[in-house]
Amino acid sequence: MSLVLEIILVAIAVSLSCSVLGVFLVLRGSTMVSDAITHTVLLGIVVSFFIVQDLRSPWLIIGASLVGVFTVWAIEALKNTGLVDQDASIGIVFPLLFSIAIILLTRYAGDVHLDIDAVFMGQLGFTIFDRVIIGGVDIGPGAFWSALIIFLLNSGFIAYFYKELKVSTFDPNYARSIGISTTFIYYALMTLVSITSVGAFEAVGSILVVGFMVGPALTAYLLTDRLIHMIGVTLLVSVFNAAAGVSLAYSLNLSYAGVIAFFTGIVAVTAFIFSPKKGALRGWVNRRRQKN
Repeated sequence: MSLVLEIILVAIAVSLSCSVLGVFLVLRGSTMVSDAITHTVLLGIVVSFFIVQDLRSPWLIIGASLVGVFTVWAIEALKNTGLVDQDASIGIVFPLLFSIAIILLTRYAGDVHLDIDAVFMGQLGFTIFDRVIIGGVDIGPGAFWSALIIFLLNSGFIAYFYKELKVSTFDPNYARSIGISTTFIYYALMTLVSITSVGAFEAVGSILVVGFMVGPALTAYLLTDRLIHMIGVTLLVSVFNAAAGVSLAYSLNLSYAGVIAFFTGIVAVTAFIFSPKKGALRGWVNRRRQKN
């Protein structure tokens, strides 16, 4: 298997693991909370690494998940005081926790792979050199398999709690009235966002994780009105963005993360303009007709 094909497979697996959760983040209006989580989990990774001294330890995922849940709790706690709204709460919690992580990184982790560039942009091109060997057989990059496992975990959660997610997303008051714990669903979803962010850090960094979660889901939201269709379109768009981005970046010797983010933005903007039902062009045509 060629190197570029393996890089494409890693990018697709990471994109799928992120975008499947992005559907509900977009519908719930929680994209900025997910943005905060994808950055603040770095603090959990750094602290856990200082304790176990192993970048492959499962304690990194546990530590990051705990910080992610704490981020959500802190944002909600500040918002519930009534003194600040959600955006302001995010603006307080996100920079505080993320800055602590950056300070610890620059001060105490300058000689390990957990550096600033890797955190922001990832090292997608180098993930293919970390192989998984089972019984003497090379079965591919470890980043691909870890992202695939996370994708299956996220998909399993959505499949099992599909009804609860759907009801609590579109009508949380009704969900509570019929006994659905909207708090559990929300925190479970955000915990998966934390785990997914950790799994994607090595490959694409914190910046592209947000793009993977929001871009394909937003594109699908503009193109369809049914939840199940939105999930399907989201997955297709995420595969296209990852494959096209890696292919162009490889041929032009550009940053993989940067070009994938570029494709994600271009596809989303195209859907925003030309969507048959919700596009800006359709809205302009309708306003012209009404005016005439």
